Amino acid sequence: MNEIELLREWDADAPPLSDAARARARFRLHQAMQAPTAPVAVPGVGRRPLLRIAVAGVAAAAVTATVVVAQNTGEQAPRTQTVSATTVLRGAAAEALRTEKPVAPRDDQFIYTKEVIERRPVSGGPVKKWVDESWSSVDGSKKGYVSELGYKQWVPAFKPGQGTWPPTKWSELKELPTDPGKLTATLRDMGGKPDYGRPTRADEWPMVEIFLSGLLRHSVLPKGLRSAAFEALAAAPGVKVLPGRTEFNGHTALGVQYVIGPPGTSWKDGGRTLLFDAETYQYLGLRERATGKNTVYDQSQYVVASGVVDRVFQRP
Repeated sequence: MNEIELLREWDADAPPLSDAARARARFRLHQAMQAPTAPVAVPGVGRRPLLRIAVAGVAAAAVTATVVVAQNTGEQAPRTQTVSATTVLRGAAAEALRTEKPVAPRDDQFIYTKEVIERRPVSGGPVKKWVDESWSSVDGSKKGYVSELGYKQWVPAFKPGQGTWPPTKWSELKELPTDPGKLTATLRDMGGKPDYGRPTRADEWPMVEIFLSGLLRHSVLPKGLRSAAFEALAAAPGVKVLPGRTEFNGHTALGVQYVIGPPGTSWKDGGRTLLFDAETYQYLGLRERATGKNTVYDQSQYVVASGVVDRVFQRP
């Protein structure tokens, strides 16, 4: 009996997998496919039993998105390989599906976001920190209230025909596809009828990546959309994991940098970087360079609370 037959027969009467479980299983299967095919010497265990255990684990999806890739170097502790940007972003997609809480806000409600922004001068000096709270109208028909770097202001309601891209109105966010390829095409074509059959050109990807990261700035999104944005970024050319790990908001983090600007270039020396937990690949926030009052800063920002509320100044 081969492994495919085992997979077909394994717990055939079990209920279907949830979307999150299926995403984690697909992610683990992708990892297994990328692993070296040569057998790994493990005392007392043959290669086929190990493979059968891995197949059953994929079918059951009874594991988290955490993956540690180890090499048998003969040392007591395994040496971990550097993961790819695709691995991190697909892991983040699976983790987003696993942890998201489906919401259905009414048009007359508000999306609440509490975000922390920290700035550290590149040349050295004290860190400045802001805790910003914002309330955005779900359908854009009501005045919102926004704080950024401590500067607070009322935001007028949209006039008829007004909007933003990527959209901020919940009704328009719900219309965005959760298929990663279709999402890329929809954002690329900026509200027009998407041409799903046309490949995205190299000169279009930087703007698409800006739109995708713009979606990720939303603290609350329709079901499956955040995961789709991570999957779409995983397919973008030039996306890479920065060497080394860093500490971010109490987590050991991996940084992923993506193409932005002219084709074939990326932000370097402190450019915009998406940060993910090094074990779960949960999205943590971003870092980038910022300039203010003739000073260059390393700026970090991350969301600490979010939800749906009935009025401005109300908190979930």
